[in-house]
Amino acid sequence: MKFLRKPMGWAASFAAIALLAGCGPKRKEVSDRERKEAAHLASEAQFALSLKDYARTESLLAKAVELTPDAAPLWISLGSARVRQGKKDTAKTAYLGALKAYDLEIAEKPEHPESWLKKVYVLALLGRTDEARSFLEKTAKKFPDTRNVKQFVEAKQFDRMLADPIFKDIAL
Repeated sequence: MKFLRKPMGWAASFAAIALLAGCGPKRKEVSDRERKEAAHLASEAQFALSLKDYARTESLLAKAVELTPDAAPLWISLGSARVRQGKKDTAKTAYLGALKAYDLEIAEKPEHPESWLKKVYVLALLGRTDEARSFLEKTAKKFPDTRNVKQFVEAKQFDRMLADPIFKDIAL
């Protein structure tokens, strides 16, 4: 305990405590107002997308994910808009945002297989197909009797998804 008598010892102790307290994924608290505003922005982005105005779509979705960083589908849409503009580096950042959001969902509700399957999808979008396959196998072992998971694995939907031209258009 001699090191605690020195200022650096205290600093090291506080740093260690801060690191331990911050372990694990954290979810930003999002107000109802922020969720409603993000939904409005997403709706506007959907309209901009229908007009193939990808720059406006990207701008609106970027604002929406700022408000609701836990909304993985918005992150995926943002990544997709960026890929369509040829901005693969920033699209990767968006897809990683979706991955983080699904990791949070899985940490909070590990018994929901839908989040696990969605994580497989995002890993594939990121071009991490081997990791996606491995995670799909893990998902199938964890949820062997779940209809959606069984159907996804038995019908080889993963391979069909990778071959889908729409998926190829937005994947990295």
